[in-house]
Amino acid sequence: MKTVMPELYADPFQERTKALTRGPLQLLGGRFRFESNSDQLLRLVDVAYAGLPGHRLSTDVPDLRVGLVLIPRESGRSRSEPASLEMFSGVGRVGGATGSSNVVTVSPEGRAALVVVSDGMLRFPYHTRYELIEFAVFTLAARAQGLISLHAACVGSGGRGLLLMGPSGSGKSTVALQCLLEGLDFVSEDSTFVAPDSLLITGVPNFLHVRSDSLRWVKQARTVTAMRACPVIRRRSGVRKFEVDLRGGGHRLATSPQQLSAVVFLSARPAAAGRLLRPLSKRELTARLTANQAYAAGQPGWAAFCRSVSLAGGFELRRGRHPLEAVDALRELLNR
Repeated sequence: MKTVMPELYADPFQERTKALTRGPLQLLGGRFRFESNSDQLLRLVDVAYAGLPGHRLSTDVPDLRVGLVLIPRESGRSRSEPASLEMFSGVGRVGGATGSSNVVTVSPEGRAALVVVSDGMLRFPYHTRYELIEFAVFTLAARAQGLISLHAACVGSGGRGLLLMGPSGSGKSTVALQCLLEGLDFVSEDSTFVAPDSLLITGVPNFLHVRSDSLRWVKQARTVTAMRACPVIRRRSGVRKFEVDLRGGGHRLATSPQQLSAVVFLSARPAAAGRLLRPLSKRELTARLTANQAYAAGQPGWAAFCRSVSLAGGFELRRGRHPLEAVDALRELLNR
């Protein structure tokens, strides 16, 4: 007997469904608009990006779109057959995924990204934000504008910024926290983007993730109490940190991109005779950058970035008796 496949739906990809939107939001030099079939996903966008200062890297601000699609939980079907495909559409694309799929696709040429989130993933809002939505936003902004994506913190003053780099255990998060509390302009915690030609630095200063042991250096008891009351997130590594929302807390969030002044590599080695900063030669600076930023070193624009950075200069920052000594050294470096 011949099997006839019936017409599935008049609108299988839900293209006729009116999308919910957020934006435009000025992020990382781009003008982002978010489109979704889920108010829950757009609330995560608000948590991540609402209320941030808008950074412009040039007069030509690209329009960037991110589609966020929530697909329903798998139905309780027999294990003798795989889960059925759920159709979806967004930002000019159509596709299909099973109910357990979480997918991110980025099209720099099309200036759009599409994020597919399974219903079960919403039980983990932190991971949904950082591993799906942030991945799409950061990758799209960097690839569409040719930015250098760095694993680094950035603080600044007077429009000049310092990139802070270092391996785990070097004290980067502790120093970044002290810089924030001492009134330096805060650009980003660990994901920073640099235009290779102009050396303008941008980031998303929404949260600071603080380990409990970093709080022992904070002198204001009220600040410690407030941070301990913040939500606790758990990294994939198992490390737990307080997630401190920097918006609305009186902190100095950089209102515009910072001009790169220097690159500072934090070291766990103690300073000798109170000398925390050690200048790096151009050769050593380039070598350290390449070793420290393996992903960025493989991207277009890396060679031009290294040439420009070598003119700005680099330093090694060794550990003093208190993180405030590091803040003083960085402030002096910014004021030169």
